[in-house]
Amino acid sequence: MRIIFMGTPDFAVPSLQAIAAEDDAFEIVLVVTGKDKPRKSKHADAEPSPVKQAALALGLEVHEVDDVADSAFAERVAAYRPDVLVVAAFRILPPALYEQASRGAFNLHASLLPAYRGAAPVNWSLIRGDHETGVTTFFLQQRVDTGTIILQEKTTIAPDENATDLARRLSEIGAKVVVKTLHLIASGSVTVSDQNDALASRAPKLNRDNTRIKWAQPVALIHDFVRGLALKPAAWTTFMGKTLKIFRARPGTSSSADDFSASPGTVLITQGRLYAACSDGLLELISLQLEGKKVMEASEFVRGFRHHAENTLFV
Repeated sequence: MRIIFMGTPDFAVPSLQAIAAEDDAFEIVLVVTGKDKPRKSKHADAEPSPVKQAALALGLEVHEVDDVADSAFAERVAAYRPDVLVVAAFRILPPALYEQASRGAFNLHASLLPAYRGAAPVNWSLIRGDHETGVTTFFLQQRVDTGTIILQEKTTIAPDENATDLARRLSEIGAKVVVKTLHLIASGSVTVSDQNDALASRAPKLNRDNTRIKWAQPVALIHDFVRGLALKPAAWTTFMGKTLKIFRARPGTSSSADDFSASPGTVLITQGRLYAACSDGLLELISLQLEGKKVMEASEFVRGFRHHAENTLFV
């Protein structure tokens, strides 16, 4: 089967590599990805996407695209006569594009659809405190993430697993599901099931507003919020007028802090450890980054700010 693969970030790389490893069954005729990103230094070359880097290492043809709705791009895709379009962590495609594939176009999504339709399914699953997630392959339809389900595979979420680690693990699980899906299509033995829209939940794009910590919430919710946003874009608060990103935290366990009671957001330093008050207890901060500073462990932060931090507020 002739395949066009579309993807950009690290999440898509294992799927591309897994398909390429099945070169006796599948031919990747084109890899489509996002444009190279400019680097901070104007003297440095632009940075290729992880998918582009992987594709070039595999000796595959790569096309970078800005506008997937451009008719010229659809014509280019059609010229490759694809049997299947495989999409992983890419963009919303118009029907004029995905209908070019004679045997269908499917997407790999990092949730058990219809749960967490949208741009950030891994993050929102952790933020909501889920104990289980998975991946789904589904045929593309015009409404985003609503197509008929081909395959799903579940996995348990570890109690302290963060979004970066979970996404990496789901990308490996997803790669195997993508290959299974292609074999089903090739053999003509695909069976699909409709999504139940009544069970759908949303995974909206992350932004400055919805990644800010609300200290008036319970410890468990804030702990899930932090790991759901780590390591990028990271949950944040403000400290002494500056943005403070928090990458790792855990519910407070220090006996010295058990009787501590203060307004949510109040900072406590005890036994060299850094805590923040929540609505029902303390959250211990482990790894963080103050605006203008490097990423540091809380012990280093405490040494630098001990005389300023105690009993101040994260807001």
